[in-house]
Amino acid sequence: MNRYASPVAGMAMPGAPAGVGPAGVEKKVAEKTSFDVKLEKYDATAKIKIIKEVRSFTDLGLKEAKDLVEKAPAILKKGLTKEEATQMIEKLKALGATAVME
Repeated sequence: MNRYASPVAGMAMPGAPAGVGPAGVEKKVAEKTSFDVKLEKYDATAKIKIIKEVRSFTDLGLKEAKDLVEKAPAILKKGLTKEEATQMIEKLKALGATAVME
């Protein structure tokens, strides 16, 4: 037997149940439950309104919210539910910003 060759087809892999090979492994796809809201870009004429809205979402001070908006694209808030993220994105889009859910 060659040390560097793959295991013989009839041999079971350690830790694997008998009769289940790599092709029989079932992957469970977990649905994402935590979302991040990312500000992609914004309309310069609506900058002040967007900063105010970001402050209401994040509890940041005026300078921190301004810096965050100005360095777009930037993550505004992490760990939101899908509903919260959707509401935030809709409010930002109404003000003239482009935001996405990640």
